[in-house]
Amino acid sequence: MTQPASGAPGSGNLFNSLIPWILIFVVIWFFMIRPQRKKEKQQRLFRDQLGKGRWVITIGGVHGKILELSDTTLVIETEGQGRLKIERSAVSVDSTLAVYPEAQGGVSKK
Repeated sequence: MTQPASGAPGSGNLFNSLIPWILIFVVIWFFMIRPQRKKEKQQRLFRDQLGKGRWVITIGGVHGKILELSDTTLVIETEGQGRLKIERSAVSVDSTLAVYPEAQGGVSKK
């Protein structure tokens, strides 16, 4: 009954049992976390580039034209000349580009 000459007993077994967990984490990061961060970055960039006169659709489905901007909020005018003050984070990226492509100054979806 002799032990192997190299390393502690069972050290190879520990490494072999960690490989599947490491692979699972890499797959989750590559297919879930990375795309979500990319989408958040694109939305942040879109919201930072908002300007007066642009047509937007909120995440709640309200259509309107931007009248005033501040750091965290904006005022939009709806079709009935009603004014709404909303958070910048409530503006949807995909809906705006899909419904009002001519109002976006030729911005294309990538």
